[in-house]
This record gives sequence, structure tokens and C-alpha cells, in this order.
Amino acid sequence: MTGLKASTATDTAAVKAGFREYLFPCAPPYYADPLVLVEGHGARVIDSEGDEFLDFFSGILTTALGHCHPEVVERVREQLGTLGHISTLYLGENQVEMAKRLAAIAPGKLSRSFFTNSGTEAVETAVMVACMYTGRSEVIALRHGYSGRSMLATNLTAHAAWRPLPSSIPGIKHVMAPYPYRCPFKSPCDESCIDKFGDDLEDAIQTTTSGKPAAFMAETIQGVGGYVVPPPGYFQRAAEIIHSYGGLFICDEVQAGFGRTGGKWFGIEHWDVEPDIMVMAKAIANGFPLGATITRDEIAEAWTAKTISTFGGNPVAMAAGIATNDVMVREDTPGRSAVRGEQFRRGLEALQQEHAWIGEVRGMGLMQALELVEDPQTKEPSTKKGKLLLEATKEEGLLLGVGGLHGNVIRMGPSMLISEDEIAEGLERLGRACARVAAA
Repeated sequence: MTGLKASTATDTAAVKAGFREYLFPCAPPYYADPLVLVEGHGARVIDSEGDEFLDFFSGILTTALGHCHPEVVERVREQLGTLGHISTLYLGENQVEMAKRLAAIAPGKLSRSFFTNSGTEAVETAVMVACMYTGRSEVIALRHGYSGRSMLATNLTAHAAWRPLPSSIPGIKHVMAPYPYRCPFKSPCDESCIDKFGDDLEDAIQTTTSGKPAAFMAETIQGVGGYVVPPPGYFQRAAEIIHSYGGLFICDEVQAGFGRTGGKWFGIEHWDVEPDIMVMAKAIANGFPLGATITRDEIAEAWTAKTISTFGGNPVAMAAGIATNDVMVREDTPGRSAVRGEQFRRGLEALQQEHAWIGEVRGMGLMQALELVEDPQTKEPSTKKGKLLLEATKEEGLLLGVGGLHGNVIRMGPSMLISEDEIAEGLERLGRACARVAAA
């Protein structure tokens, strides 16, 4: 215990009743009895009842430096007392500075940024500029992928549960996701499968599009899909194919970016592929609403129509982004994620040895997942165990996420500044939760 204490009294029942009465029910919170969180510092949060939790999900991998990092808090306070909003109609030093910083760490020649408020808007920007640059309108995405909550983004998403309306935007096609644990070609999946996944992409271009796609878009590690990591060589082949047809490669780093995967600033760098356009959000400003689309000069210059983002490049969000970047560079989040990720992975693999229903441990750096199954031989997804383990970890004071097409993948992404002792503590709590599930 760290002695965290709620700074104000909160009526838990009133908050829950207010949610049921005043908010859309389409975004339900986790747990049969939802948590009302009121305070957080570092890797820990407390709820309205005074209970403390070790946060291993970080607001969906967003509070990358932990909750209320003092440098981010101080920079935001200072900015709020100076200038709070100007829109993109005026120039701001913070916006230019943040763009410079992204250009410094982005792969290859990616150097021109457009700032928005979220990953969804960053995806919208990326697809639009790809269509403008190529003069085309067809986009190819991956099955099991998730792109956001707008009309375009939900059409790009390939999870039925996250698509509230039937397909309504023409020209979007979905191809096989390189999902090694459930590879349709070979078990275990290996490099020989790369050409088959590539063949599927090329076949889709030749048979379901005009043969002139604007772009291929993919998350480097599928987030909502369950932290699916493609086999080595996949992105090289996919980029080669889309470029051969005159299209662009849009890389989605909303969840995998800023050192999360360990050893590199962005996930795509592990595969030595330079995307044409890259989108970012979540960890970029440690919880403040900020998304970014970054590309090369000639692609950015293709957008000649008028546009504006009222809150894009907001001085306060930019201040948070700059402060976050300061800490990330100084603390070497890619390096820290690699070291702590190795520790985390060893612990998760030890749990897999104890429980046969943990079908696979996967991920990179501090982006790790457990796929839960009914039987390790048939690999039948276990939605039931996913729900049981989520509730059990809550009882053990550990916050995790759930993903996968069947809700059977436990997703974890703690602060990239998490300590060795906190990783060990989280593994202990997860181990006790697994024992609860095994006994159920």
C-alpha cells in the first residue's frame, strides 16, 4: 500500500445512478459492479470507497507515465494560466514545438503533422490525405482491426461488436489478419505463411477493388483485437504489395507508439518498414486529448482544400504533449519498456505453465496479453474465463483490460515508468486472480 487517499468525498451510489440516468448506455464500464475512480498517482489509483488498485491498463495504454505525473501537471497548470485556446487559425509555439519533437522520433521522412483530439480523428485525417494524394478512394484494412468510433472508423473496424451500423462507406475492404495463434495456414505459424497472407492481400486488391487502392491501413499490434503481433516479415511484404499498386501504407501506432513495444519509439520500427502515413494518440500526452497524423512533405501538400481543427493543437494539450515527451526522452521509455517487459513476460509465461487455459502469452515490451481458451488443443475461445479473470483481478486490486473478438484476451499495458517491484506485485495479484478462476 502507498497511502493514497481520496481528496474529496464521493457518493458512489449517486455516481452510478447518474451514469444510468444521464449517459449513453452504449459505453458500459467494466465489471458487474463498476468502479468509481477518484484519484491516481503513478501506477496506482483509488476508488470512491477508498480501495487502492494497481493500474496495469493505464486508461487503455494512455497514462504512459503514470497518473498525474508531476512534470505534466505543472506544465499544464502553467499553460492554463497563460493561454488556454486559440484554434488552428492562429500560430502557437507549443504546436510547432510538438510537431518538431514528433519529426525527431518518427521513422524515415515523416515530418509533417496535423493535430486533432483523438485517434479516431487521426485515422480520419490519414485516410483523407491518402485519398487526396493518390486520387483514389478505396482502402484496405485488416480483419480483427479497430480504428475508432466515427462513421469512417467503424467501417474500417473489423469487429462486429464495434460496428453499430451496417457497412455504409463504399470502397473499404478487409483482408486476413496475420494472427499467428490462429493461423489458417500452418501451426505453428512461421515465415512460410507470410506469402500466403500477402497473396490474400493481393487477391483482394485484384478482385474486390478497382485495382487502384488508395491505401492499406493496419495497427502494428492489434489492440482491441487482442494484442495480435504479426509474424516477422509481414509488414515488409504488405508494404511492398500496396506500393506496387500505387497505394500508401498507413501505420496505426495509437496503442503501440512512444516506446510501448520496447526498444523502439514506434512498433513499425521493429520490422524496418517506413510507413507513408502514421497515426498516434493515447500515450502522446499522458491522458490529455491529443491525436496526430504525420506524413511526408509531398503527401501533406496534397491537402489543398480548406480545413480546420477547432481544438487540434490546443495549447494546453500541446503543453501536456511536450512535457510528456520531455519525460519519455529523459527516462528512455523504449528502453524501460524492453527491460520491464522482459520481467513481465517471464512472469506471465510462468502463469501459463500453471494454467492450461492460458492458451498463449503474446505481445511486445509493456504491451502483453493472455489469450484464454477452453482447451489448449482445440483453442476454443473462453469468453467465460475472460469475464471471470477480469472480475477476479478487480478483487485482487489489479486493473486490466479485455479484448479479442470473443472477449477472451486479457490486455495489459502499465505505465512505462513502472518499477521492478510494481511489476512483481502485479504478477502476484494476477497469480492470485488466476487461482480464483481455476477454483471457480
